[in-house]
Amino acid sequence: MEWVETTGRTVEVALDAALDELGVDENDVEYEVLARPRGGLLGRFGGEARIRARVKPISREKPGEARRRSRRRATAANRSDDRGPRERVAGGAEGDGPHQSTATRPSRNRRRRRRGGGGGRGERPPEEQEQRATVDEQPEISIEEQADQAVDFTRGLVEAFGAKADVGSRLEEEDTVLVEVTGENLGLLVGPRGATLGAIEELVRTVVQRQTGGHGVRVHVDVGGYRAKRREALAEFARQLAERVRDEDEEQSLEPMGASDRKVVHDVVAEMDGVSTVSEGEEPRRRVVIRPG
Repeated sequence: MEWVETTGRTVEVALDAALDELGVDENDVEYEVLARPRGGLLGRFGGEARIRARVKPISREKPGEARRRSRRRATAANRSDDRGPRERVAGGAEGDGPHQSTATRPSRNRRRRRRGGGGGRGERPPEEQEQRATVDEQPEISIEEQADQAVDFTRGLVEAFGAKADVGSRLEEEDTVLVEVTGENLGLLVGPRGATLGAIEELVRTVVQRQTGGHGVRVHVDVGGYRAKRREALAEFARQLAERVRDEDEEQSLEPMGASDRKVVHDVVAEMDGVSTVSEGEEPRRRVVIRPG
């Protein structure tokens, strides 16, 4: 996924603009702060914040690899602590790149005292060793397996609702799986304005992300073609509203909507002359405003 660069009065505003452009939620992106607004006269900001962001890429490594690297770094730091105090600096100046948080673990000697071992070697309890081995041996989960997990969980939810439907999946993009639920009388799974469907999608995403350590595919769920129909209807509504804004020379606000719906409106209006869009407000009440000019 390509990086996009956005600006705003604050880092938060710039991030919101990036989310609109990418059409995803904040949990699905990673970003770097390229520049922060500078403090100016009387507390006013000088300049704009600038970030670059992209949709989180899929992790191609086994989930245990990241944990093993983290333990190796922690072990090296602890050995440095045992040899004597040493100053460590994490990160650089603001605006130089992504900020990383570091947690200092206690030294090996302190860990031994906490476990109550008088002269022991500070070995981990057997149950912790078994859990650690299980994590390290966790296999890599392919995109096909993630899709199967999403389908199985969705099918279980459909059955819990007492609905009769077929559940399948297909790859929309390299890192996006669409789980499709098809059948008759599925309005209960959609809910008012798609609220139930949104909750189902969030549950399915959580299941997949937990299996992949937070680096799985993006998962979308559609019931009875609702999302496709909504996109078409929303695009047509945005087009008509933009024409009214252009004719009456007066801005119009849409109702609050999610990042993916806001992207539909932005994309439609961007293809029209004499109108533009901007997002205002905070989640979950963030909305698109169509303006003349």
